[in-house]
Amino acid sequence: MGTQPDIAALSFEEALKGLEEVVRRLESGEAPLDESIDLYARGDALRAHCQARLDAAQARIEAIVADRDGRPVGTRPFDEADA
Repeated sequence: MGTQPDIAALSFEEALKGLEEVVRRLESGEAPLDESIDLYARGDALRAHCQARLDAAQARIEAIVADRDGRPVGTRPFDEADA
C-alpha cells in the first residue's frame, strides 16, 4: 500500500478519491488478507473524514428567511430551515 497521507490533512475531494481507490482495491480481490484488513480500516477512516467534512459544510450553509411579502429579512442555520 505504501506510505499514505494523514487523513486529517486531506481535502474532501482527496479523501473521497482515496476511498474510491480503497473500494476498487477491495472489490478487485487482489489484496492479500492482511492488506485487505488495513484497506478496510483506512476506508472506514476516510468515510468518517468525508462525513465530518460534509457535516461541517452543511452547518455553514444558511437559509434565507423571508417576511410575509417575500422580502429577505435575514438568515438562519441550514438545519433550522425546515423547522
